[in-house]
Amino acid sequence: MGTVKKAVAFSAILICIAASARGDDAFAFPQTVQGRRAAAYFAAFNADGEGAMAAFLRENLGADALKRASVGERLARFRGSKKEALSLTPEKALRATAGSAGYLARSGSGELLEFTFLFEAGGERKIVSIFGAPIDAETAADLAGPLLGREEVMARIRAVMDERSKADRFSGVVLVAQGDSVVLHEARGQASVEFGAANRPDTRFNLGSINKLFTRVAIGQLVEKGAVSLDDAIGRFLSDYPNRDAAARVTVRQLLDMTSGVGDFFGRRFAETPKDRIRSLEDYLPFFAAETLLFPPGSQRRYSNGGYIVLGLIVEKASGQDYFDYVRDHVYAPAGMTATGHLDADVPEANVASGYTRNWDDGDHEKEPRRINIYTRPARGSSAGGGYSTAMDLFRFARALRAGKLLGPLGGEWFGGPQAYAGGAPGINAELDIDPVPGWTVAVLGNTDPPAASALAQRISGLLRCLR
Repeated sequence: MGTVKKAVAFSAILICIAASARGDDAFAFPQTVQGRRAAAYFAAFNADGEGAMAAFLRENLGADALKRASVGERLARFRGSKKEALSLTPEKALRATAGSAGYLARSGSGELLEFTFLFEAGGERKIVSIFGAPIDAETAADLAGPLLGREEVMARIRAVMDERSKADRFSGVVLVAQGDSVVLHEARGQASVEFGAANRPDTRFNLGSINKLFTRVAIGQLVEKGAVSLDDAIGRFLSDYPNRDAAARVTVRQLLDMTSGVGDFFGRRFAETPKDRIRSLEDYLPFFAAETLLFPPGSQRRYSNGGYIVLGLIVEKASGQDYFDYVRDHVYAPAGMTATGHLDADVPEANVASGYTRNWDDGDHEKEPRRINIYTRPARGSSAGGGYSTAMDLFRFARALRAGKLLGPLGGEWFGGPQAYAGGAPGINAELDIDPVPGWTVAVLGNTDPPAASALAQRISGLLRCLR
């Protein structure tokens, strides 16, 4: 499935990399080690060429961060960030601790972004990670306001849910948890408009691209078992892959990081194909696999659903299991995710939310009634997205990931620090925020067009950062 292009792709690019805005005469960074590193980050983003960014990465990132991804790999991601943001101008410093600092910055295209820097605990306090994501004006105002108690924060979250539901801006389920304890788990809106069935806290929703997270975990497990190497080429597993150049040159690491040059399966051919014919991972290959690579592998970053189809096929070859069976047995079951899986669109299932869209033909029919999204999505999702889950199951996944039940050392390398994962397509929107504040989890699932669920998740995560 597709992703929430603006809110998700950009934040994913910026997780654990260095890319930000130029210093500005109207803004003064704190005169601390952390403040100077943040200022250098912003200056490097806006410098001409890549030399300043390369120097910044070498001088300011900690050894563990550089182990997770090399300077070269980070520069490839930076190119995509730079192309999208153009420039970044810091506007306001948010709350800071010895281990973290936050800033609001505006991109050259006018988008407001929040950046969170995490620093090493001692010594030179080098950067562990940088997390950047779009932020709306309401959330920015929350962050600039006074600190709040937990009950007041929860009351505000419920008020925002009520307001957006009544205004037809949100239909779905919200879960907020601290540690292992669920603090809020409530539903709003309708799972089926035509049958008058309300959403329930345990209603299953289409996740869109959040399934890529499960595919990444599956690959990580196979890497830790020695069945896959991150530097393996596609051809090691898929000997008949249609693009021989890609089979020889594109690596597992590049597929994971979306620096492979493999394209997307969404496009004219996908739109014109009856969706009941798309049920297996192999069914997706004709839409992209034979196409010329978009760029030399490792040279740029571009969002690729096709790349995650290939990763799903690699999971099958390396494990000897069907992809859907593998994630059921090795991801969902260990995490206790009892309501998660890939459902067939034409097989009736209980307690599954229908998707409703005003974007059925890539247009925005704002004044027209929403339509059911069944003609816009495949009959069955894939390793790139389109599975179903509940808010509680996503929380269980986050908890298992934190506890090391799904991955060994790669879990800390790949998923340390605050993380936001989202997916969206017509009538589909979901977001899972892990550690927007240390120890907290936010899951928001919706059955209308993006950015309804993602915008609400970001507002909730912002309110959590206002906790005393």
